[in-house]
Amino acid sequence: MQGIIIQFRRGRHTLTTNQFLVKVDGVDNREKAEKLKGKEVEWKSTGKVPKIIKGQVAGAHGGKGILRCRFERGLPGQSITTKVEIK
Repeated sequence: MQGIIIQFRRGRHTLTTNQFLVKVDGVDNREKAEKLKGKEVEWKSTGKVPKIIKGQVAGAHGGKGILRCRFERGLPGQSITTKVEIK
């Protein structure tokens, strides 16, 4: 299952660099998003030496099926609008 990174999880004054909001095709409400809680997420960098940063789905964000994913370390800003693999 694939998703697209939308944005950092953020507040008015803060930016959480290891948590991201992810949109997954076919997940359009909070109930479907909550079923994916705890699943593993992988982001692969593009470049000569691809790096893999792993994380997991922490829960739903709002009522429209957006996932909140927590990674083991922060992702670069270029990762926004790239794909992640949900296992």
